[in-house]
Amino acid sequence: MTSSRVSGFYNWTLEERLAWAARWADLTDAETAALAGMLGLTLGQADRMIENVIGQYTLPLGLALNFQINARDVVVPMVIEEPSVVAGASFAAKLARAGGGFRAESTPPEMIGQIQVLDLTDLDAARSALLAARERILARADETDPVIRRLGGGARDVDVRLLPDTPAGPMLVLHLIYDCRDAMGANAVNTACEALAPLIADITGGRVGLRILSNLADRRLARAECLVPASALAFDDFAGVDVARGIVEAWAFAAADPYRAATHNKGIMNGIDAVALATGQDWRAIEAGAHAYAARSGRYTSLSTWSQDPQGNLIGWIELPLAVGLVGGASRSHPTARVALKLLRVQTARELAEVMAAVGLAQNLAAIRALATEGIQKGHMALHARQVAVAAGAEADEVARVAQRMVAEGVVRPDRAEAMLTSLRSERGGT
Repeated sequence: MTSSRVSGFYNWTLEERLAWAARWADLTDAETAALAGMLGLTLGQADRMIENVIGQYTLPLGLALNFQINARDVVVPMVIEEPSVVAGASFAAKLARAGGGFRAESTPPEMIGQIQVLDLTDLDAARSALLAARERILARADETDPVIRRLGGGARDVDVRLLPDTPAGPMLVLHLIYDCRDAMGANAVNTACEALAPLIADITGGRVGLRILSNLADRRLARAECLVPASALAFDDFAGVDVARGIVEAWAFAAADPYRAATHNKGIMNGIDAVALATGQDWRAIEAGAHAYAARSGRYTSLSTWSQDPQGNLIGWIELPLAVGLVGGASRSHPTARVALKLLRVQTARELAEVMAAVGLAQNLAAIRALATEGIQKGHMALHARQVAVAAGAEADEVARVAQRMVAEGVVRPDRAEAMLTSLRSERGGT
């Protein structure tokens, strides 16, 4: 199969969807079983991943369809508990597909390691000494990981920042710029920073404090853009150019107001985090970096930008730091994360970052399109009703019937779900 454009996938049975995914990625029986939860993470594996293990906690894994990124069809695995996210991403990808899909790019996978230096009498002199010793510093850092060095990565540069006025007094921070290749890079960067500490102390005459990477990975950026024809945005009584204008106005609100921007960016991260979870990434680091990047100007604002071209078509763009990896960590130790990466068909960490940026932009499009037209609740509550029905005890076909009744009534609450379930079972003569 070569196309991610699948119609009515949500109407297929669970078994049919799983079989389709297995064909898409040419999964083995064991990989298919891992997706189905039969051969996923074992308690023994979990016990080796974190401390004090007593069990496992599972979340749904769904597929976002219709994505076309850099002229390649992509199926996107997403792990999330919130309804409407997977459906929203798939719908927005279909809209973007009408304009040629997403175009994405990324910068080299360079992370920043920070080394804090205190007890300095002359910050400027220490900075000059460190910059003069640049080659020595890079050479020492490169000794720490010959594997990354052999793969073409390693220490790239040093930068020195002065912090003359902090609550703890003056300090200097050396930034080690380190190319991590297809690793997320935390371990490699932290190891290099630890190894550099004695040399940095010797060069500056100061006392080295913290030695750790920064999650504001603003040298490791991913970008995505799309054009959605105005005609593709039209529905019901909404004209396409009006929908596009409403989306731009919704974005402008987020661009100007941090209270709105927080929710706007949360919607973006709904998509990005779901892919990060599916593929075993450090989603907390990704979240921290994204929100810090959104505030880089000194004011928190939108991670995305939306505009209209002279023909009224919608143009979207996003840029954010995405430190992700294909080697090491849960991306390799978790069996289902490995299958998720196989479903994505990505070959490099940069390619994974580009997919995630496109998914974030798609998720943003889905959310603000709904907000700017029919409102966020109509589609979201229809899906949320299913969760409420399940929580009330509905089983099998009861879930859909109770959910449909609540949506028709316009009241989606646990007490109504329980009452409707009781009524439904009474109609069937059950208990």
